[in-house]
Amino acid sequence: MRADRVFAYGATAGLIGDLLLGDPRRGHPVAAFGRAAAAVEHRLWRDHRGWGALHTLICAGGAAGGAALAARALRRRPAASVALTAAATWSVVGGTSLGREARAIGDALAAGDVEGARERLPHLCGRDPQSLDAAGIARAVVESVAENTSDAVVGALVWGALAGVPGLVGFRAANTLDAMVGHKSPRHLRYGWASARLDDVAGWPGARLTALLAAAAGDRPRQAVRAWRADAAKHPSPNAGPVEAAFAGALGVRLGGTLAYGGRVEHRPVLNGAAGRAVETADIERAVRLSRRVGVLALGVGVAARLGAAAAARRIAGRGRGRAHLSGRRTV
Repeated sequence: MRADRVFAYGATAGLIGDLLLGDPRRGHPVAAFGRAAAAVEHRLWRDHRGWGALHTLICAGGAAGGAALAARALRRRPAASVALTAAATWSVVGGTSLGREARAIGDALAAGDVEGARERLPHLCGRDPQSLDAAGIARAVVESVAENTSDAVVGALVWGALAGVPGLVGFRAANTLDAMVGHKSPRHLRYGWASARLDDVAGWPGARLTALLAAAAGDRPRQAVRAWRADAAKHPSPNAGPVEAAFAGALGVRLGGTLAYGGRVEHRPVLNGAAGRAVETADIERAVRLSRRVGVLALGVGVAARLGAAAAARRIAGRGRGRAHLSGRRTV
């Protein structure tokens, strides 16, 4: 079976598995990777970029390399290759769990249980929940749904379409390392620099595709594009900016503004401020539904691109063989 079909069948099965089952309850491969990465950090940590780069190379490179070896070992067994791709996709894509957590917080807010929503918020993002009222929690949830649609769904599918199982695993490894050491805490400011930069580079194509699909799948495509073009560059993250701005425009809300992380207060630019309204609790469900549509569309784009690229390569190869055959006939 051709590699493009292996990805098409495997990634589709894996995304369906995520939609039906969510993340594995026990023995999640990403959690196991996180424990291994923490052990490597414990051994290597120095307040130095070079040691952090070595940490990134060992962890991300090791994960992608191991996935490449597994894919190579099964390349002559089509059914096993499809199963490996499906398992990898299911493991690295987290759209359903993202939606469940967001909805749980939304349900608590709808019931007036602000304290319960604060308790659940750390499962979704790193904000300081005690500093947020109900409106601030709702905004934090919508922003996290937008950003994680790119990080936990679309980015993985993009790299899966580009590089198969190693792309799926390598992208999630880079994203996980960024979450662990890529933030600007005193311990990780230098040590996590390489992981943060790798995540920025790996996340670039997925973030742009997420923004594009959010505009296409949302209720306000023109507003989404306008917000993306006008406000994305104002965001401190090169990848979260386009995604959050497009989601803000597509949902017709304002995102950004003042927030607190780990005791640090940040004043970020408002996204879609001119045309949007304040986020309400009901917008959480709208954001989750938009996220799911974007994920399904991203799978379609990835499969179509992989199949199209393979077909084009076969046509080019066929033309080359045809020219070689004609050239050989002329020299006889």
